[in-house]
Amino acid sequence: MKKIIAIFIALIILSTSNISWAKPIDFSGGVNNEYIYEEVVFLTGEPIKFVGEVKVTEKEKDNEITVSYKFELEPEDKTISGSLKRTINYVTTLTSKNDKGQTIGQTEVTKYSEKIKINDDEYELANYQFSRSEVIDERPASDFYSGSIKARKYYTINKNQGSVTVDITGGDVGYENFWGSTDTQLITYIIASTRSTAQGSNDVITWEGTVDLQVSDSLTKNLRYSDNQANLSSFDGGYIKTTSRELVSRYQYNLPKMDGLEPNSKTRNRGTINLSKSMVPKVERLVVPKFRDLGGHWAESYISKLYSLEVFDETSQFFTPDIPMTRLEFTKAVMKACNIRPTLTEEKKSSRLSRKNKVVEISPFLDISTEDENYPYIKEAFEKGLIFGDISGNFRPNDSLTKAEAISILIRALGFENRAPAPGYYLTFSDSSQIPSWAKDSIYVAREIGLVQGDNANKISPNKKMTRAEASAMLVRFLEFLEKDLQRDYRENIINY
Repeated sequence: MKKIIAIFIALIILSTSNISWAKPIDFSGGVNNEYIYEEVVFLTGEPIKFVGEVKVTEKEKDNEITVSYKFELEPEDKTISGSLKRTINYVTTLTSKNDKGQTIGQTEVTKYSEKIKINDDEYELANYQFSRSEVIDERPASDFYSGSIKARKYYTINKNQGSVTVDITGGDVGYENFWGSTDTQLITYIIASTRSTAQGSNDVITWEGTVDLQVSDSLTKNLRYSDNQANLSSFDGGYIKTTSRELVSRYQYNLPKMDGLEPNSKTRNRGTINLSKSMVPKVERLVVPKFRDLGGHWAESYISKLYSLEVFDETSQFFTPDIPMTRLEFTKAVMKACNIRPTLTEEKKSSRLSRKNKVVEISPFLDISTEDENYPYIKEAFEKGLIFGDISGNFRPNDSLTKAEAISILIRALGFENRAPAPGYYLTFSDSSQIPSWAKDSIYVAREIGLVQGDNANKISPNKKMTRAEASAMLVRFLEFLEKDLQRDYRENIINY
């Protein structure tokens, strides 16, 4: 039978208009690509890999998300006859805590059916209790979440010949941002089997085992420069954005050594099974920068990347990399780099609406007019807590950006400003005494996560006016953190893959 995976929702399909977030299918440790799904089943006391197709559908209404899975699998080992048919509906109810910038999700099973046939035995899911609760911290640059899982599956064996109970505990951690997402599940199965040796027999066989499951689903976007192979062209080359997705899974099991149906009381079957699948990457060509003053400049690649990503929207042929970057320019660039695009809603004019009934918007800053073309970016950045005014209520948009200001904005975008220890901690830079008090926490955290480091003299130079080139380099490092560092922390550092 030809088995082709059919995945119909945005969790799997890489859409041009929406981000496809990484989420492992179900809570069974399975992995998939566009063509096939596979997982390992342990109900007999022996690990058996099943392969085949899974269909996933998702519906969202108000504050509820319903995800439905339909599996049709068979053993990969053709010497084993069998099948796996499973249908599961999970419903997640979301409760927003707007004052805290968080959302609480509560997931339960509303529908289930599962039959697994392995040679002469049939395991049928008679009861499935499932509860998952997660908290999502919605930060400007990335959403971070963590969930806890408790569940129990109860299977009958050949209707009345016995039962298998699988207790499931664990959780998952993940993040989602414009540059990628990772969801890593850490789950433990405790399996207890009780069955009679034959229909109607009073002789009972029992065994217990454990399976530790680690499964991670990661989606990443990265940039690669590609030279133009033609000599007579209006441009030398440009950047390609590649979206990749990979699922990896590891089962570590401790089961009885089975002699037929009988477990060997003196020997255990311990082992590890690794699974992995990758999606076909999606490639996109980006716009080509044509600045005339960047050739050979040390920051040429940084600036070109940001322009190709439309973080910079310069129309001039000259970027002027060595002049100071303004506070407005950097704030706008961060908003675009995080893909936090302000909603520009044009007010519909109506002759029937009198001027006195119109709501007049007030700018949060005295020196930024609501009529300014960049006002939506400044307003959004202020509302998300990335920027603040001075004691006079001014933003000072055209002032030169200092390094301390730039670092503080990036750390606030990540939501990491509260990760610094209690006051009294020690900053190791040789010019730490020059760091403004309001920037100390952000600079401490930025150093800890590898976003910034000292120069050859171990100076951070917090009050230095940053050039457009220096600010570009810092923005690219920030994007690399969103792209690579988060994935490494949420996948490799957890499952040691």
